Amino acid sequence: MRFMKKILLFSITIFILNTTYAEAWSLGEPHEEVNVYSYRQPYLIEPILNRFTDETGIKVNVLFAGKGLVDKMVQEGENSPADVLLTVDIGRLSSAVNSGVSRSFQSGIVESNIPPQYRDPNGHWVGLTARARVIFASKDRVLENEITYEELADPKWRGRVCIRSGQNAYNLALFSSLIAHHGEIEVTNWLRGLKANLARTPQGNDRDQIKGIYSGECDISIGNTYYMAEMRRNEKEPQQKKWAANTKIIMPNTDGRGTHMNLSGAVLAKYAPNLENGIRLIEFLTEDVAQEMYADINYEYPLRAGAGVSDMVASFGELNADTLDLITIANGREMASKIVDLVGFDE
Repeated sequence: MRFMKKILLFSITIFILNTTYAEAWSLGEPHEEVNVYSYRQPYLIEPILNRFTDETGIKVNVLFAGKGLVDKMVQEGENSPADVLLTVDIGRLSSAVNSGVSRSFQSGIVESNIPPQYRDPNGHWVGLTARARVIFASKDRVLENEITYEELADPKWRGRVCIRSGQNAYNLALFSSLIAHHGEIEVTNWLRGLKANLARTPQGNDRDQIKGIYSGECDISIGNTYYMAEMRRNEKEPQQKKWAANTKIIMPNTDGRGTHMNLSGAVLAKYAPNLENGIRLIEFLTEDVAQEMYADINYEYPLRAGAGVSDMVASFGELNADTLDLITIANGREMASKIVDLVGFDE
């Protein structure tokens, strides 16, 4: 009899433990988690990651850094806690793959949501959003509403152009795309012409170029669309709203090959300890909810077919995107960097 009571007590205990475990799984207790290394600024992605947790119960642990995350993953090796790497720029996505910290995976959800030109053909990275590298121009001093990248080297812009460092990742991607379209010699000459037109030594970030246009230091620049959108609605720094209000956006090469595009994207970590949750997060980031949040919060172009842009981005004008293969752009960045140094662009 005493033996039967022990068996019954044991059975009840196992039932309670199993029930509690199942409930904890569904409620997202601490053992259900995913670890993210992110180059993206916290305010840009935290709302989206919080939504993922709300919908799945999976806790997201995030390490933010401006640089060095891929090197950190290399050093950590098999002991790396990272499940997913979030980054911007095709160069950084490619670097993660070349450094051996990525893991190839297949997902029907990802493949149905993201067009193939925005996914690594070998499954090592997934594009999540796109950003257009456009021309910023003074509303008062620049009458043109159609300008190509190539025309920025025209002597008529002498002393009127400002730009951030030629070695900046966004500029290297643009220059690489021009090499693919025109060849190294022509782009070398183009960069010399662009350098001759600079109003000041390359400096600052894209916001600083808009400030330079506002101050009259220059009339025209190159930058990513979302910077303009963020500045136009920047309540914390209202002076930036004034800078942006003085500047218009011109979509370059609209009537030709199209405007240069770059990516933000995700990489599944090679030694992901929470592999299934890592895949689940990447899949979520390609779904309607996350893509709409990217568009509304970050002012980027969602890559999911049929997803719309924010009203602010729509006001910038119709986008005709350059369809140049992103792998080609990534592979050409090293040559672009050499040409930047060759012409002394940043000097």
